[in-house]
Amino acid sequence: MVQKPLNGGVYPAQAEEKKHKVGFVGLDPGAPESSRDGALLIAGSESSKRGSILGRPRSSVSTGRPRPSKKNASYRKLQNFLYNALERPRGWAFIYHAYVFLLVFSCLILSVFATIREFKDSSENALYILEIVTIVVFGVEYIVRIWAAGCCCRYRGWRGRLKFARKPFCVIDIMVLIASVSVLAAGSQGNVFATSAIRSLRFLQILRMLRMDRRGGTWKLLGSVVYAHSKELITAWYIGFLCLILASFLVYSVEKESNEEFETYADALWWGLITLTTIGYGDKVPKTWNGRLLGAAFSMIGVAFFALPAGILGSGFALKVQEQHRQKHFEKRRNPAAGFIQTF
Repeated sequence: MVQKPLNGGVYPAQAEEKKHKVGFVGLDPGAPESSRDGALLIAGSESSKRGSILGRPRSSVSTGRPRPSKKNASYRKLQNFLYNALERPRGWAFIYHAYVFLLVFSCLILSVFATIREFKDSSENALYILEIVTIVVFGVEYIVRIWAAGCCCRYRGWRGRLKFARKPFCVIDIMVLIASVSVLAAGSQGNVFATSAIRSLRFLQILRMLRMDRRGGTWKLLGSVVYAHSKELITAWYIGFLCLILASFLVYSVEKESNEEFETYADALWWGLITLTTIGYGDKVPKTWNGRLLGAAFSMIGVAFFALPAGILGSGFALKVQEQHRQKHFEKRRNPAAGFIQTF
C-alpha cells in the first residue's frame, strides 16, 4: 500500500526511518571527546557512514585521496623550519642572529678604525676580508629566505616570492648586497677609485644595522607611543616653538646694534635654539645686560617646554612596556583557564 506523504508527493513511505540524536559535543557527559568544543553532533546508527551534505560519501573516504609523500612532507617541513628560524627566531635561532650581529658590528668597528691614521692600513685589509665573508653569508641567507618563504600560502609560486622580495627589509638586503659587490669589485681593480670604494663601505654598515630588527618591533613600539601621545607632543612642541621665536626676536632687537654676533635674525634664531635646548655651544652670546637678562629668563621658561617631549615619551614607553607584560601574562593564563572551564 502506498501512503501519501504530508508534503503532497507520491514517494512511498520508508518502512524504517532512521532516528538521529542531536547534541553538542562537550555539553553531554557521555559524548565522545572532540577537539572542537560546541560543535553540533548528529549520531545515527552504528553502521552509518560519514557523508557530504548531499548524502554522498566523501571523496577523501571513498576514493582514497593520496596522501602527500614523505619527501614532499620533509620538503615543506624544512621550509617551515628555516622560515621560522630566519623570520621568527626563537630558542637556538638567536645564536645565528647573534653571529650576524657580531659580524656587522665588527665591520662597523673596522670602518671606524680605518679613519684613524695609525690603524688605517691594517683595518682596511681586515675590513676587505671581513666584507667578503659578510657578502657570502648575506647572499646565502637571502637565497634561503626567498626559498623558505614558500611555506606561506601568500608567498608560493614565483609571484609570491616576488611579493616577499618587495618587503622593505628584503629590498634593503638586496641593495646592500649589490652595493657591497660593486664596491669590492671596484676596489680590487687597483685603480684610483679603489681607496674611495673601500671608504664607501662605511656607509653600508649603517644599512646593515637596520636589518637586525627585521620584524620592526622597535619601530612599531616607537610609532605606537608617539601616536598614543601625539596631542601632548604637539602641544609641547608648539609652545616651545613660540618661546624660541619670541626669545630670538627680543634678543636680536637688543643685541643687533652693539653685538656683531647678532647681525641677522637668523643668528638670533641659532642662538635661541642652542640655548633653549641646553646645548650651549658658546659661539654666540649676548653682551649687553638687557640681552643677558632676556636670555636667562627665556632659558628657564623655554627649557621646561623643550624638556616636556622627553618626559612624555619616557612615560609612554613605560606604560607600553607594562601593557605588553600584562598581555603576555594574560596569554599564558588563557589556555589553562580555558582548559579548566571545559572540564565542567
